[in-house]
Amino acid sequence: MSFDVLGNLLGEIMKFDTSKNGKATVLKLRGRKLDSTVAPELKAEFLILCKPKTAAKLIIDMTEVQFCDSSGLSALLIADRTMRAHGGSVHLVHVHEKVLDLMKITQLDRLFTINKKVEDALKA
Repeated sequence: MSFDVLGNLLGEIMKFDTSKNGKATVLKLRGRKLDSTVAPELKAEFLILCKPKTAAKLIIDMTEVQFCDSSGLSALLIADRTMRAHGGSVHLVHVHEKVLDLMKITQLDRLFTINKKVEDALKA
């Protein structure tokens, strides 16, 4: 399934694809920026994907994401909080070095499970 998340006034759009793999949902973000222009819509999508009994594990594939700001981190935190509320987990995969640096500064790398590959997150 593929969706568009409305972007900024310059026409930048974040698309994402979702797929099910057993008890896991894989969300592949298709856009370079995870920031205030796309975070509100992404938060809403996370609330849908993270409902109880929808998935035990949400895997967020960030291969294309090269930039993330506090709004983007907030969206990821909503996904994590919602999944943990019903015993689920969030795994981030293919996290760009700049995004990982931000997560280390904010110590969110300690909160999220970060895997190199989707396959590793599925096995975890």
